This record gives sequence, structure tokens and C-alpha cells, in this order.
Amino acid sequence: KLLNDIKLNRLPFPVMKTWMSHGMVGLMISFTTDKSIYTWTGYMYAVLLILVAVFQSLFLQQYFQRCFVLGMKVRTAIMAAVYKKALVVSNDARKESTFGETVNLMSADAQRFNDVINFIHLLWSCPLQIALAIAFLWIELGPAVLAGLAVMVLMVPINGLLANMSKNVQIENMRYKDKRMKIMNEMLNGIKILKLYAWEPSFQNQVMGIREQELGVMRKFAYLSSVSTFIFSCAPALVSLATFAVFVAVDSENVLDAGKAFTSISLFNILRFPLAFLPMLIAAMVQVGQHTCTHAHTHTYMHTHCTHIFHLPQKMHLLQDNLPGKLVAVVGVVGSGKSSLISAMLGEMHSAKGFVNVQGSVALVPQQAWIQNATLRDNILFGYPLEDSRFQATLEACALGPDLELLPGGDQTEIGEKGINLSGGQKQRVSLARAAYSQADVYLLDDPLSAVDSHVGKHLFEEVVGPTGILKDKTRILVTHGVSFLPYVDEIVVLKEGCVSEVGSYQSLKDRKGAFSEFLDTYAKEEGKQHTGECVCITGFPPADDETKKGQRLIEKETMETGQVKFSVYLQYLRAMGWGYATMFFLVYFIQNVAFIGQNLWLSDWTNDAEDYYNKTYPNWKRDTRIGVFGALGVAQGLFVFMGTLLLANGSINASRILHTRLLNNILRVPMMFFDTTPSGRVVNRFAKDIFTVDEAIPQSFRSWIMCFLGVLGTLFVICLATPIFTAIIIPLAVVYYFVQRFYVASSRQLRRLDSVSRSPIYSHFGETVSGLSVIRAYGHQDRFLKHNEKVIDENLKSVYPWIISNRWLAIRLEFLGNLVVFFSALLAVIARDSLDSGLVGLSISYALNVTQTLNWLVRMTSELETNIVAVERVNEYTEIENEADWVSEMRPPEKWPEAGRLRFENFKVRYRPELDLVLHGITSLLKVLLNILHLVQIGIVGRTGAGKSSLTNCLFRIIEAAEGRILIDGTDIATLGLHDLRSRLTIIPQDPVLFSGTLRMNLDPFETFSDEEIWRVLELSHLKEYVGGLQEGLTHGVSEGGENLSIGQRQLLCLARALLRKSRILILDEATAAVDLETDNLIQKTIRREFSHCTVLTIAHRLHSILDSSRVMVLDAGKIVEFDSPSTLFNKQGHFYSMARDAGITTVDSTALYSTALDNTAL
Repeated sequence: KLLNDIKLNRLPFPVMKTWMSHGMVGLMISFTTDKSIYTWTGYMYAVLLILVAVFQSLFLQQYFQRCFVLGMKVRTAIMAAVYKKALVVSNDARKESTFGETVNLMSADAQRFNDVINFIHLLWSCPLQIALAIAFLWIELGPAVLAGLAVMVLMVPINGLLANMSKNVQIENMRYKDKRMKIMNEMLNGIKILKLYAWEPSFQNQVMGIREQELGVMRKFAYLSSVSTFIFSCAPALVSLATFAVFVAVDSENVLDAGKAFTSISLFNILRFPLAFLPMLIAAMVQVGQHTCTHAHTHTYMHTHCTHIFHLPQKMHLLQDNLPGKLVAVVGVVGSGKSSLISAMLGEMHSAKGFVNVQGSVALVPQQAWIQNATLRDNILFGYPLEDSRFQATLEACALGPDLELLPGGDQTEIGEKGINLSGGQKQRVSLARAAYSQADVYLLDDPLSAVDSHVGKHLFEEVVGPTGILKDKTRILVTHGVSFLPYVDEIVVLKEGCVSEVGSYQSLKDRKGAFSEFLDTYAKEEGKQHTGECVCITGFPPADDETKKGQRLIEKETMETGQVKFSVYLQYLRAMGWGYATMFFLVYFIQNVAFIGQNLWLSDWTNDAEDYYNKTYPNWKRDTRIGVFGALGVAQGLFVFMGTLLLANGSINASRILHTRLLNNILRVPMMFFDTTPSGRVVNRFAKDIFTVDEAIPQSFRSWIMCFLGVLGTLFVICLATPIFTAIIIPLAVVYYFVQRFYVASSRQLRRLDSVSRSPIYSHFGETVSGLSVIRAYGHQDRFLKHNEKVIDENLKSVYPWIISNRWLAIRLEFLGNLVVFFSALLAVIARDSLDSGLVGLSISYALNVTQTLNWLVRMTSELETNIVAVERVNEYTEIENEADWVSEMRPPEKWPEAGRLRFENFKVRYRPELDLVLHGITSLLKVLLNILHLVQIGIVGRTGAGKSSLTNCLFRIIEAAEGRILIDGTDIATLGLHDLRSRLTIIPQDPVLFSGTLRMNLDPFETFSDEEIWRVLELSHLKEYVGGLQEGLTHGVSEGGENLSIGQRQLLCLARALLRKSRILILDEATAAVDLETDNLIQKTIRREFSHCTVLTIAHRLHSILDSSRVMVLDAGKIVEFDSPSTLFNKQGHFYSMARDAGITTVDSTALYSTALDNTAL
């Protein structure tokens, strides 16, 4: 590197070449002034000049190649290290840094490391260049150089101060970025909830608020940068002014001749680069250092005492004695610590005392199934080799056979992100099948039977978990809310408030008459009727067989523009900046360039004084005029650059604001279907990498491009002025140059697009890993996931590495072209030596020496601008996705609508996408008759998986729009209303209890429309008052990302509180009590009956007993209504409903029939 650097350095003229060139410039000038030198000497100088330049180019590119590859390796290493850390980071540490922050680490911060490594050697090569340049200047101008040096030294503290201020601003900027990404990530994960509750405006305002703060900080940073740019653009002019002024002032004998002036100017040009680049490099390193510090906590294990400290002496003892083949059930109410116990056994919790010892391999089935975006088969095999007989046996035991027949590709069907195209029950069965297939020694089953139909639950217990199942010889620990399974387990552990209250067999605990026997007595009446099973529904997604039509994958490959970036994309960016800013910015830079050329022409004229006043006294007025004008033009340049950067800063912040607002606005308005088929990594990528590019990279490359473009024009103008014949050479050079540049830009641009697209899988895989951490760690599959992460990073590198190579390809060709410009300008000077004045020859050659890297830089900047403008193209792509209906339409419903809660479906048909089959196609006249009269009643909706139950609720909220027919609520066609008017007047308690990070109050009432008293009242009704009252911060208690610091039961109760707060006339329960124990289920059902007695309640049947007291039950099958009547009538009919009830162990519905008849009478 040292050898290289003596020959070269980054953009400007590498020192040895410079030294030789500086010698050459001097020799060429003396050749044109001294007519006695032979002509062949001039030709020799010209040839030497091109040889030096060629060597320099070769050294320079070799050095760059090595630096860029090293930068790429560092970035890759950081991404892999962050991923590896995420796999082993403790749960406490995970709370410290959010998913958004970690994604930022992998995207923006790793990229910054890459950029700094590319130029790291400049840390010592810049000072080396400065030292050498000063040494040569001393030879030319003597002690006068010290004046210039003094000016440079004065710059250092100013730069230090600016760098320090920039650092603080940058820290603040990263904090806002992380905060914004965290909220965005949560919004994308809970987008369905936002739509159902019509909460998008509240979250949009939150993001916009943070974004405004972020832009404020960016503006501050841009202003600081403009000040430092001003100082450093003035620096070379001030340094040369000080030096020349002192040189001519100290001694009247000192006359500035062409040789001295232009040798000095080319040396000052060398100084220009290290002086400008060193502070930028230091600032970049400060930034990088900052990110390593800011995120250092992500890289350490955090050991804090966790809140769930278990008192489990009996449990420890129990597990030590737990012989292989035992089935142990863990029971207890919501929040008693059942899931925490499973976490503790996996080592996922901090142990305050004692230890857990698990012998053999472990398989985990978590309470919320974790499904990968892979084929169904890969989800079950989970990295184990395929053994066909074992695989088939597992599918059969887990009741997945019928589902596979429905799926288009059987077990090769691709499952969407988070299992989006499977129902809740299917996800849970896949999760159980994964565990069963793994043939582990110990099975930890966290309530896997709560999300499946009752008859399926029975089947799974008999075939998989129970004493006769395929896992009968394994150690199984089953957390369950189901009373009916308990007689068949070997041992039962009862938990109460984090302590083991009882342990024993079913019979012995019953006889003991303790907490367990009370628990049983409460539910004795339930036990005969049912167990934890539930009817599953599809999750707002077409049954997977809808996909067969086009034979397409569910998750389409990310689209990618090809060919040249359309000019309209540039115009869009300039329009977002504001035409005023853009035009003024260009004008100011143009004037600055004119000042720069003017200064050099003035200098060339000044050097001719040496001949005019040869052997005469140089008049003082002339000297003062020369110095004054030279200095004034230098300062003018600085001022114009300062104005230009300020204009650009304001313009680019305008553009950033507008583009981000458009993107956010549109993403919140696209239909749910988009999120079902688009991995969240893609959308995150738009908000992380692409917005980062719009904020920081585009303004930089835009400014550099304008400066390079004007610089090239200026250089050619000066050379043509000196040697007009040079215009003849420009044309062929320009043609070659144009073709090289087009060829390169096309490849480079496409490689950058490939780079962007191949980044999304890295983030998607990372997001998936973080959400399934406990499962990956339980199975011990960290290495396999690390390998997969390496694989997706490698895929990304396949487009990064060729891009680096393409840059070198370009640079070599362009530098050779530039070297030809130098050669021809020297050659023409030799040919026309008789008609030229020495000032202009010096000027034209020193300019020509500069043109090489300016040309190279222009193409590089053209390419970088095109590459970066792709971010605008990608952001625009997501701002043009078709929206769902308007949030508010011209037709507004009355204030108290719906007052009666009267529902009516007319010939209602629906499909998920235009090309797919109908999902609901029988909701026709049957409903017209029956539902016309229904209001203030409870309707239970039941049906097997995929019957269309959830599709019905999705239609009520217009998550999917009608293909035909309509739905009327109180006589108003819902299709005529704005989505927010509709959604805010209906209430749903959804299947998955989604919470957002923030306070408890924000999760209940994001628009802050209710008083604290009302909120405490609903917390009391939803049985959370005691819990929230016991928290230190009460309603302002912080909820962590995804509500992870609350149990699933508590989250479900919070969702009930949301519904109670809204008090609308129509309530939809979508498997609302799937994750809670019988006691909590009972509480919820009672509260709903009492508080919503005046409403129409549609219950998608989960535990069948909860809809036996409905006034009507609707049985759906394959999107058609097959039965509709009161539960007792349907039961006696012995049709679909009867067979489902029998499967659930319900033998009679008489006990509740009276209640339902009474309800019927009041309703009618």
C-alpha cells in the first residue's frame, strides 16, 4: 500500500506521479518559453507524461480492488456476527434492543463500516500527500509556503469542533431511525388489527411525528456539513492566496512566473483532496464508532433478575424422578406461570437460584405456533432427513392428511410468512408434527391442543400425546387447559402464582380436596360436554387450494425494474425537492465554477507579468490588484459552495419528507391481500434501506455529480481556450467515453438492483429467526440457521462482488482516456509552441492532469446517482399499489349508527382475488329470510377448517370486498360507506391478541378519546383491574414489542377491554378465547353476555359449549350455509351440527336450550 500510495492516491494525483507531473509541467512550460530547446525534447516530455499516468492508473486500481473487497468482507462479517449474536442473546438482552434496531445494525450500520474500510488507508496517505506536496512547494516558493501551512493548521481545530457537533447530531439521528423502524415493524406485524379497529391514523401520526424529529436532526446535520464544506472549499484558495501574497510581498525580486505558479497550482490541487477528504473520513469513522457504541448492548449478555422467579422445589424433584415415558400435565389459571415454566426448562429465563437439568434432546411445541416461510414438508422435517414411513405416520397422527388434499401442492405447498395461508389449527398441528417427527427425548408441549377443533384435539391426544400415541415412550410435559385429558396423564402439576401448589396423579389430587379438586368441581359440568378443542377458521386468507388456478407460488419473487432508470424518476425526485431549490442550486454551482475558472485565468494572466516586467521593478498597485482579485475570486467560490449546499440541504429534506409521507400513506391504505402475499422484509427494506438512501446518499451523489459535470466542462473549456485545435480531439474521445459509460452504467445499475432485491431475504430470514428463537434453540438448530443465513448473504454477495469488479473495469478504461487527454494537450502544446503564451500552456496542462480523475469521477457519480435513484423508483413502486376503498366517503352514517344492529346478507358472494374461485357462494336467499330479523341476538358460527367462517367476518369489515350481492346493516349497504366509518362502528375480538409497544392506555385507546375512569371501568369488567392496579405505572405501564411481557391470556383480556370500550351494536368474536383456560373463558363469556346483551353478537365457534346458549347457530361448509336454527333444533336434526357436537363429547343441549328459547322470544 505504501508503494502504491507514493505513486497514487484516491482521486487526485497520487504523489509520485504528481511529483513527476509537477516536474513535467515545469519542463513543458520552460520548453514553450525557451525556444532554443530542441523540438524532440518536447515530444519526449509528452510521452513521459503519458507513461507516468498509465503506471499510476494501474497501481491505483489494484489498490482500490483490494480495499473494496476488504470492505465487502467486513460488511458480510458484521451481518453474520449480528445474526449469530441474535441466536444466542438472552431474553433480557432482547428486551434491550428491538427488532428495528437490529435490522438497522444489519443494513445501515454494516454499510457504513463497508464505506469506511474502502478509504481507511487514507488516514495515513492523506497526511503523507500533504507532507510531500508541502516539501515540493518549499522547493518552488521557499519559506512563503509557511503562510499557507499556517492557514491549514488553523483549519484543524475548526474541523475538530464541527466533527464533534456532527457526531452528537448523528447519535440523535440514529435514535430516531431506530424508533421509527421499531414502530413500522410492529405496524406491519399487526396491520390486520390496525385495519379492523380503524387505528391507522393514530399510528400514522406516531410515525410522522418521529419522522419530523428525524428530519429536523438531518437538517441540523446538513447545515453543519455545509459549514465544513464552505471552510474546505475556501481552504485551497486561501492557502494559495496566503502563499502567493507572502511570496511576492517579502521580496520585490520575487516575481511569479508561469513555471512557479502552475507547478504550485498543481501541487495545491493535490492538497485539495486530502484536505477535503480527511475531515470527511474522520467524521465517517466517528459515525461508525458511534454505532458500535450505541449498539454495544446488543453484543453482550444482559443478566438481570427476571420477574418470574419460580419456587419449584417439588417440580425439580419431580423432574429428577421423571422416568422416560411419563406424561406430566401442568395446569393453572392464566398468569400462573405455565409458559414461564416451559421457558425456564429451556434455559430461556434467568435463574435466580437452583438449576434445571434436562437430559437428552428436546422438542418444543410453543403456545403460538411458529411457522417458517418454506414448504409444508420443510416445516415438518425442520432440517432432519426425510424418512418416508416416519413422515407419513407423523402426518396421519397429526391429522394433516385431509389438509394436504386441500393444498395445491400437497406437502410441497409453500407456506407464507408466519404461516399466513394456514388456519390457526393447521399451524398448531404442523408445529406438533415437527416435534413428533424430530424423535427427541423430551417433549415440552405448551398448550398445543387449544387451537384445534374439539374432535381433532381428541384425535391428537390419542394418536400423538396420550398413553397410546406415537410419543408414548417419551418424556412429555403438557401444559393444558383441557380437563378431559387429565385422567389419562401420569402426573399432574398444579401451579398457582408461580409456585407449585400440588403434584400427584389425577385420582390422588381429586381425593386430596385441594386447589385441584376445586378447579375440577368448577368445571365438572363442562367436562362431560367438551374439552379444549375449538373449531378452527381460516385466517383471512383463501383456502390454499385457491392458488392452484394459476399454479403460482404464494409469495411471488420480488419484482425488479430493468433497463435504464426512467427520466421521470429523476423528475419525481426534483419535483419533490421543489423546482425553485433545484434550479437555484444548479445556478449557484455554475457561478462557483465560473469563479474557479476566472481565478485560474487571472493567475495565467498574472504569470505573463514576469515577461512584461522582465528586469523592471514590479509596481505595488499591480501586485495588490493581482492578489486582491485572486483572493476575492477564491472566497467567492467558497461562498457559492456554501449557498449551494444550504439550498440542497433544504431541497433534499423536502424530498425526503414527501417521499416518506407518500410511502407511509399508501402502505396503510393497501388491501390486506398485499400483506398476505408480501413478506414483511420487503416492506421493511423500503422503509429502512431505501429511505436511508433517499435521506443520505442521493443528496450527496446529486451534489457530486453536478460538481463533476461542471468541472469537466470547465476543464475542456480551458484546454480549448489554450489550444483551440484540441476541439478536434474532444469529439472522438467523447464518443468512446460515452459508449464506455453507457455500457458500464447499464451493468452497474442492474447489479445494484439485484443487490437491493437479494437483501430482502436476509431481513425476512432474520425476522423469522427472531420470532422463532425459542423453537430454534430448543431443537438446537442454531448451526443450521447460521448456515442458511450465510447462504442468503452469499446470494447477496453474488451481485456485490461483480459490482466492485465492474467499477475497476470502468476506471481502467476511463483513466486511459483521461491520460490521452493529458497526452494530446501536451502534444498540441509542443506542436503549437510558437503561437502560445506560457501561462496558458501551464494552465491547460495542469487542468488536463486533473481531467483524468474528474472524468472517472463523473461516470462513477452518474452511475451512483442512477444506482441511488433506484431507491426513489422502489419507494414509488409501493406508492402506486392500488388502495382499498376510501377511509371516509361522501356517504356518512348517522352518529349513532348502527342503532338496531340488524344484519342482512343479500345474495352475498366473495372471492379473494379476481382470478380465484368464490370463497363464500351460498350466502344467498337463506340469509335474506333468516338474518333479516336478527338483531339483539347471539349467533354462533361453526364449521370445519376452511368452511369460510373467518371470511364472513372479513367481509363484514370489508377486508375483502363482495364479488356479488351486498351486506346491509340497519338497512345501509356497507359498500357505500367509508372503511373507517364502517370499521370504527363494529367491534371484533380477534383470534390473535396483538398488542403494540407503548403504554397499556395507548393499546386500549390510541386516539385518547376516553377518560381514565372509563378505561379503569373496562379493565374491571375484563378482570384486569387488579393486575393493572398492582403495576407501578398503572395505565402508563410499558408494553414491550408484540406484548411479550404479558401472558397470552392477559393479552386476550386486553382485547376484550378494547371491545368493551367501543360498545358498538355489533360484536364479532373470532375464536376469542382460544388461548385462555376454562376459568378465564367463563369470565369472558359472562362479561360478553352481560355487557353486550343489547347487541348482535356473532361468535365464531371455538369451544362448542360457548355457543350452545346462542339463539341461532349457523353451520357453514365449503362457503355455503348448510344449517341454520337454534342449537337444540339442530342437535335433534342429527345433521352437520350434531356430528360436530358428538365429536366434541356433547351428548345433550337441553340444559341450554331453555336459555336459547328464552333469548329467541326476547329477540323476536
